Amino acid sequence: MTGGSEGLDFSSIRLIGMAVTPAVMVSACGTLVSGLDNQIARMSSLVREMVRDWRLLPEGDPRRAMLREQVAILDRRHAILSRAIRITYWALLSFVVTSMLYLAKRHTEVPEMLPMVSFSVGVVLLGGMALLALASVRLGRRAIALERRELFKESEPPPSD
Repeated sequence: MTGGSEGLDFSSIRLIGMAVTPAVMVSACGTLVSGLDNQIARMSSLVREMVRDWRLLPEGDPRRAMLREQVAILDRRHAILSRAIRITYWALLSFVVTSMLYLAKRHTEVPEMLPMVSFSVGVVLLGGMALLALASVRLGRRAIALERRELFKESEPPPSD
């Protein structure tokens, strides 16, 4: 009884595996982009709502100052998340290039380190995106602290985490 592996080209299977791994990362990047895009859209809507509320309040209303601070925080969060989404697209491109390099190995000479460098760049970029997302969360806490300060009439916002 034979194991059935005589006709299999394991180098091809290995090559397919190496090409598919970056493709999975491309899919993960797509999911991340979708989430970041939703957050950016939500922030844009919130800023529009807050500016509309600000315009409706009479001059000198203390809520206007708080809304101004919150819009400034949301503007910073929007900028951070916009950078994060651009970085994620660059990571996606890096993983696509990695897949293409592995597939190109079947037809041409590709330096062994090139796909690994391309993949590593994508991973580093995703790390940068994660740091930006964490910075956005921190700013979100500041916006909530402003609301809490107004709601509970606290003189100072609670310490940030």
